[in-house]
Amino acid sequence: MGRSPVSLSRLKLGRLKVVRRQLLQRYEHQPFVSCLAGLYGCQWRRYQRAKAQPGECCCSRLECGSFGLLIVTFFLTLVFLYFWSEAQNDYNDFDWFNFGNLGFWFPWSVVLLVVSAALFTYIALLLVLAVCLLSEGQRLYLHWSHKIGILVTLTFSISATAVLSDLWSKEWKTLLLSFQVTAPFLHVGGVLLMTLLSWPIALHFFRMNKRVRQVVILGLYLAVLFTLYLVPLGMYSPCIKEEGTLGPAPILIGHRGAPMLAPENTQLSFQRAVEAGGEGLETDVTISYDGVPFLMHDSTLRRTTNVHEVFPNRTSTPAAMFTWAELEMLSAGAWFLTRDPFGTASSLDLEERSLVENQTVPTLKDFLDLAAQHGRLVIFDLRRPPQGHPYHNTWITRTLEVLHNESSINSSQVLWLPADQRDVVQEIDPELQQTSGDRASVEELQEERIVRLNLHYSSMSQEQISKYASVNISTNLYVVSQPWLYSLAWCAGAQSVTTNALHLLKNLHKPIFLMTPHEYSMMWILTDIVSAVLITAVFIFHW
Repeated sequence: MGRSPVSLSRLKLGRLKVVRRQLLQRYEHQPFVSCLAGLYGCQWRRYQRAKAQPGECCCSRLECGSFGLLIVTFFLTLVFLYFWSEAQNDYNDFDWFNFGNLGFWFPWSVVLLVVSAALFTYIALLLVLAVCLLSEGQRLYLHWSHKIGILVTLTFSISATAVLSDLWSKEWKTLLLSFQVTAPFLHVGGVLLMTLLSWPIALHFFRMNKRVRQVVILGLYLAVLFTLYLVPLGMYSPCIKEEGTLGPAPILIGHRGAPMLAPENTQLSFQRAVEAGGEGLETDVTISYDGVPFLMHDSTLRRTTNVHEVFPNRTSTPAAMFTWAELEMLSAGAWFLTRDPFGTASSLDLEERSLVENQTVPTLKDFLDLAAQHGRLVIFDLRRPPQGHPYHNTWITRTLEVLHNESSINSSQVLWLPADQRDVVQEIDPELQQTSGDRASVEELQEERIVRLNLHYSSMSQEQISKYASVNISTNLYVVSQPWLYSLAWCAGAQSVTTNALHLLKNLHKPIFLMTPHEYSMMWILTDIVSAVLITAVFIFHW
């Protein structure tokens, strides 16, 4: 029995509505695909003619190579951006290194960070566009300008990494240390990324005609995925520890005072360090031509004084070859306002700027008296004067004379760092806290009566710090200015750190990353399980 005219009319009307809905959806979807294709290849209309079914070849060999190069560039740029962002602790050293070679001040470190972040963002957007186009079944046509951009970014990343690895190879140790804080979060981010990629991979996998290609793609994807799942098994961090086992926070020693708040190695800088809560003060000592020990880090006066104005023909002369009368003529603060090395000078008011401008080169006596007045520990590097200097052979004796006869400090407040003539110094003043910059064996340190180690933070080791602490040898790490690095030193058990950022670290009441082994195990196991369930669901959906 045939259908009634009414039924046929309803059927036709229903089909028309379905077709209309499909056309409308297609019409609404076309601008999105067109925009993707336009941004990626500047071909705003070719997407309709370039349609490819999932699983088919997505592009020509040239475009396939460009896509592969895009992926390589993405990962290399990501590595460099992470590397340089984690090196912020040493940006100041990097900028001053360039000042010494180029002769003028410029914040190269920040510029390098901004450029690398911009290039990474550009490459990441291109990669997202490519993945979206592939998910839509579009063939890839990368515009020539983007190909040049990829090559420029790749060249920049490789060159910058190679140059910094040659000049600042110790920064790779900083990178490895950073993983002890960031690895748990990087693991979660990596698993999330692989989970998101499961959609386009499953879409193409079940529509591929060639079995070999299916095996390669799925095998590579699963290999990376399971590697990420198991990475936490090999992770170590001193900040993953049982509750109640965290020791006291390391005491803070102001590196050349408080160089973010005032010009380094000036009385104002040390006063600011005391006000910020620093329990120790660090500096560098040089002896003038007429025998006055004064504070100066560099071998010349060019960087932190106006010697180019007062003595324009002696800018390269060693600082120790100036008399004290000549040194008193110099300003040790004006440079801080013009160069603003930490980007903090602009926040100073008129009164503070006036104080900064009037800073002069301080003597060792002034420094020791300030520390004695406030009951602070002191530690200093002592530079031997050059050949031909009247105190070339008696620089140790002259420094001890100031310490004992001219200043008011107690010997027990002094962490004696110079290794030269250590036996003689111990005989003259056994109350000095003998401090070594070398990581020697416990037996050697005890033989030299060392009570404290002064080590670069890159040599941080919880095992070594605990080993030294067991025989009453404290460990000081320098220069630690980033909160994550201070947190790591805290978890590792360091007794003190030398820092540029006293005012920031003093407000850190607990490590920024700290969890128990049970909490961490639950974190990564749940992350892996949720990811595995979602990926399985995606593959079942596309099956």
